[in-house]
Amino acid sequence: MSRQDDRVDAFRRLHDEGCFVMPNPWDVGTARALEQMRFQALATTSAGYAWTLGCQDNQLRLDQALAHLRDVAGAVSVPVNADFEGGFADDPEQVATNVKLAAATGIAGLSIEDSTGDAAAPLYPAELAVERVRAARRAIDESGTGILLTGRSEGFIVGRPDIDETIRRLKAYADAGADCLYAPRITTTEDVSAVVAAVSPKPVNLLVNAPFVTAAAAASLGVRRISVGGTLARTAWAGFLAAAQEIAADGTFSAFEGLPDVDALFSKERRGL
Repeated sequence: MSRQDDRVDAFRRLHDEGCFVMPNPWDVGTARALEQMRFQALATTSAGYAWTLGCQDNQLRLDQALAHLRDVAGAVSVPVNADFEGGFADDPEQVATNVKLAAATGIAGLSIEDSTGDAAAPLYPAELAVERVRAARRAIDESGTGILLTGRSEGFIVGRPDIDETIRRLKAYADAGADCLYAPRITTTEDVSAVVAAVSPKPVNLLVNAPFVTAAAAASLGVRRISVGGTLARTAWAGFLAAAQEIAADGTFSAFEGLPDVDALFSKERRGL
């Protein structure tokens, strides 16, 4: 078996039972640091990576995203799930082409979302959204990689917080071949439980981007997988901006106390080299 095969198998086993946290690094360094903390899988964040390039989320080019996936998946030994946004295309056939390219980067899974980026029509029509997931499923099957496909419904992110519509879409994505289902920004026990029940026995990913739940509580609701999106990156940006603003405004450096020894994180001994 190849290294990717091993990681795909490990990733699929994680979804069989229990609940695991899959945090989101935004570069190679943060990926390696999280792996050292014994997280069993990681996920990329399109937002976190975009900010390192000085642009907003959803402004990445396909070639940038693919290079980032290769870098992160190649830097760690644990499975990596790709935030592949909307597949970098509207047309299902082009989504399929792009998914095949992503599958060749060494990732163990990827997600396809149904947001359009158009404020006037923020979600793809349901039929087209389903066809896009079906195309991604076909592409993965044709790639022979077996990577895990997550179907995402973005209504709660794009100003359409309709749990009934979200569930209809997630169920349709499951029927179209999604292995895992994900509705980012649902935050109530009732909504989480409703999604879990609706798509069972397929696993559900929960985004935790605020302290509204614990991993144990999410597990008790039947959630199989937890990710944090760009929130770890935002946490890092908060520290950086606060320190820089203090210097700019006051000429003081109080934020430079109690800092970690980052070099030590990447010593050969720490990494087991």
